[in-house]
Formats: sequence, C-alpha cells, structure tokens
Amino acid sequence: MLSVDEIAHAKRKCRYLHPNEVFHEHNDCIRLAYEWLDAQKTRSTPSGQSQPLKHIIEKWAGRYVSQSDVEVAATLHPRISGKYPDFNLSKQLIYPSERRLAAIPEALTQSYREEMEIAAYALYEND
Repeated sequence: MLSVDEIAHAKRKCRYLHPNEVFHEHNDCIRLAYEWLDAQKTRSTPSGQSQPLKHIIEKWAGRYVSQSDVEVAATLHPRISGKYPDFNLSKQLIYPSERRLAAIPEALTQSYREEMEIAAYALYEND
C-alpha cells in the first residue's frame, strides 16, 4: 500500500493538468486510483484517445475520486506515462480484481457502484 510519505512526495512532484483546481479528499482516493491503474495493460505511448478515467475508476472503487487523485496515482505508477486523460493505457480496459479494494478503508463507502458501467471493460483481472 502507498505510504503517506510517498503520496505527499507525488503530490509535490505531480504536473497537474489544472494546477489551480487541485483537490484531494482523502489519500485512499489516490490509492484506489493507483490500484485501478495497476491492473491495466499499458502501451509504449499514450493512446491518443481520452476516456473519462476518473468516472470509470470511481464506479469500480465505490467512492469519489478526483482528477487530481488520478494524476497523482499516475505520477506514482512506474508503468504509467502521459497526461490525464491520455495515458499510455491499452484501449481494452481491464476490470480490476475486487481483492484490490480490500485493504483500502475508503473503498466502497459511497454509492458510485450503483452506476457501474461494466461495458467500459473488455477484460477481467484474474485473482
């Protein structure tokens, strides 16, 4: 799990798309975004197609996640490059395993799961 210090360092290092609109509600939101990104396959370059990643991540995580949270999570992740929302993610999104949510206390604490769009995913992560 990402430490408080790692997250604080990444927040300082992050090149936010909208630096005057940075918002972080809870460090667990960054952890949730990181876990979602970690489950994805990557390509060598950004795909050139943007997707509403923050919304897709929130629905999987069952909790509000800001664009700033996703940007910090991408900054932390060694395989992720590009700028929000055009990261080097495969076009075929992977639905992350539920086990990724288990150690994050803020997961599934809000009603975002009710709006889940399973059609956004092409594959499922194996447990």
